[in-house]
Amino acid sequence: MTATILYTPATEDRTSSLALRLTLAPAGTAPALLDGAWWPHSRDLTAELPVLARALDPLWGRITHATVNPAFWSVIPRKVPVDGHVMRVGWFTAEQDPHKLLLLSYRTGRWDLLVIPPETGPADAARLMAEAADPLSALTASGLMAAAEQRRTAAEVEAEVEAGVVAVWDSEGGHAAGRR
Repeated sequence: MTATILYTPATEDRTSSLALRLTLAPAGTAPALLDGAWWPHSRDLTAELPVLARALDPLWGRITHATVNPAFWSVIPRKVPVDGHVMRVGWFTAEQDPHKLLLLSYRTGRWDLLVIPPETGPADAARLMAEAADPLSALTASGLMAAAEQRRTAAEVEAEVEAGVVAVWDSEGGHAAGRR
C-alpha cells in the first residue's frame, strides 16, 4: 500500500496555500530506484521546497539538502528557509536524472523522488505517482516519464486514427447515410 500525502499548509503560510501532491513507497519495502513522486504546483523551488520539507520532516527527520538537475528549473536557490532551519539546494547536470529530486536527511539518509512536471494532467500524474511509489518498479525517473510520453503519444495516434476512420465511414455513406 502506498502512502499519499495531501498536506495543506496553514493559512499563515505565505509560500503556498495549495495542497502538497506527494506519494511515497510503502514503509518497510525493499529499496527501489525511487522512493515516491512529487507533483509540484510550479517550477519555483523557493516556494515549493518548504512545503515539501514541512510534510517530510516529521517522517524522515529534518531535510537538510536537496539536489536537482537544472534542466527543468529556471532558478535554483542555494538556500531555502524551512521553519527555523535552512535547506541547502544544489544541482548537477550529468550526474542527476533531470526528472528526479534527491533529498538528504541526517536521520534517514537519502530519498529519491520522481518530479512530475507541474503542467502534467491529473490522470497522467496519478498514474506516474502510483508507478513511482511501486516498490517493484525497475524504471528510473526518466524511464517513467518516457513511458508516460509513449502512452500519451499512442493515445493521441489512436484518437486520430479513430477520428479518421469515422470520417471515412461517414463519407462513404456510413453513419450519416441513414439520416438522408
